[in-house]
Amino acid sequence: MYGKIINNWKNFDHNNPVHQKHLMQALRFRVALQDKFQAQEFVDPTHPEYDPETAEKFQKAHRAIRGAYQAFTTLGDFPATAMDVIEKFHALTNYDNGYEMIFDVRDYTGSGQPGFRMTNVQSGLTFMKREIGEKIELKQMSGTQEFVFFNYYGGGLNWHRSLFENQEFWTIEDNAMEFVNKAYSQRAAVHYELIEAAMALKTPITLSDPACGDCTEYARAIALALNHAAVTILNACQHKGYGANAGTVLYILTPLELMPVVKEALDIRLQSFSQSARAVGYNFQPIVTMMLTSSTTLGLFLPKLKIKSGYRMNLQTFSEFDMLSYSEATAGWMSYGAAIGDLDQLEVIDATQLSGMGG
Repeated sequence: MYGKIINNWKNFDHNNPVHQKHLMQALRFRVALQDKFQAQEFVDPTHPEYDPETAEKFQKAHRAIRGAYQAFTTLGDFPATAMDVIEKFHALTNYDNGYEMIFDVRDYTGSGQPGFRMTNVQSGLTFMKREIGEKIELKQMSGTQEFVFFNYYGGGLNWHRSLFENQEFWTIEDNAMEFVNKAYSQRAAVHYELIEAAMALKTPITLSDPACGDCTEYARAIALALNHAAVTILNACQHKGYGANAGTVLYILTPLELMPVVKEALDIRLQSFSQSARAVGYNFQPIVTMMLTSSTTLGLFLPKLKIKSGYRMNLQTFSEFDMLSYSEATAGWMSYGAAIGDLDQLEVIDATQLSGMGG
């Protein structure tokens, strides 16, 4: 009875407080591996839950996994050397964290801060501060300074005690991993909601028929639109001190449905022979996602800079026995905030295929 969260469920006694504590620590271990920043519990010797042996295992695994994430692109594969680590610690995420390539994500855990300030805001959006449980709302930003509040997001999971008594440990693990992935998926959804709200404020660049009879018209039209969007962003940000230039990496936020044609657009040549120059003239990198509401819209981003996010509290779990439902009640809470402070850092492309245009 070897599992993903507990190495050996055979020795687990759900009535033993020490074993219960071990279960929650193991769950926190798996939770923390998924995050961008290292949890204090596994790096800070003064933390009340710190354990040197566990901390050493965590730090080694976290470094390897983050290295794999950094090397990973949505159009490729994880490096083979990292797969063993990911499999061993079962930390391959089932949620979309591509937005972290667009946002300048800062770690505010342990800071005691209610949010962060953005200076020299040009124009943009952030989430309004809401009371716990209230629906998210957006507000527009402008001026020399804005404050971005951290909001709290929570959810619950109940393990019926019969699952432990009947030794249905794999069901417990599946539920726990689903709980973790839903928490991080919610954080991703909040960031993508902000991205799409900002994109909705831009006038889309529409496709122009390249009018060529010997080419893939749709892919070439997208390549031309990407070039146009890149020029627009770079010119708009030229005098803002961002240091952006023609070689700067720009990220293409791509719905899953457009992934093949975007990949083709990035590879297409100006002429038919293989040594011909590419149709795209800038340094583009796709981020493929299934979390956009539109399947025909591309977003092009000059990343980070005034596009910021702060993680105030990574997923924290709290557990106790609920005698009324005969279950182990577990609650999870996260806190974070984000803002897009300069709309000049993005452009939007309406990639709707024109009538009569070849694929």
